[in-house]
Amino acid sequence: MTLQATVEARNGQHAVILCHPDPGSFDHAIANTYRDAVLAAGQTVVFRDLYALGFDPVLRKTERAALGNWALSRDVAVELGALAGSDVFVLIYPIWFGSAPAMMKGYVERVLGAGMVPEGVLHPEFGVLLANRRLLSFTTSAMTNVWLAREGQERGLDSVFDNYIVRAFGMLSNEHKRFGQIAADLDKRSADVHLREVSRQAQRTCAQIAFGEAAMMRDPTLARQFSR
Repeated sequence: MTLQATVEARNGQHAVILCHPDPGSFDHAIANTYRDAVLAAGQTVVFRDLYALGFDPVLRKTERAALGNWALSRDVAVELGALAGSDVFVLIYPIWFGSAPAMMKGYVERVLGAGMVPEGVLHPEFGVLLANRRLLSFTTSAMTNVWLAREGQERGLDSVFDNYIVRAFGMLSNEHKRFGQIAADLDKRSADVHLREVSRQAQRTCAQIAFGEAAMMRDPTLARQFSR
């Protein structure tokens, strides 16, 4: 089977979920770079810019499946329809006060967790949307990665957000790329270095989806097949 036939047979869908209020932010550059690399690799992207969508993060009583008589809100139903069939969920956001922005947290509560009940955490295979899918996060901070690690921020976010999502929804894997010292005076050289890393990660994720984890472990160079 040719490479092209293999890619077409295992075409992946990437759900890129961006949460930053400034269209000119570096987070937007990350999202655009990731999307472009995936499209160049022949895979597909579902792009959800939460601020551009005006997404409402507030979970309502009527949406809580644990209370019994619940229903999907219209905006949540739209999001679930858009995300259906995605192989990897890519969360892109700045670290604010040690955690994800409220809008991203609300997206997890209202959309990714729609219909979940407490017992579902014990049986995550029931999380149809996310079960056996990949989680990939890109985060930015004005502080250095060294400072964040020293303050315990990395371990804290991994524990209460990344790892919890993976375990609760029965996801396959979790990767997190962190970019520190991202401020208004970020120089072009540093930005370009970071964005090349984003592009390489996108190519690697495409390869993981197309060839499978076992093949990637046997031959890490497979990701090069997706380079532009």
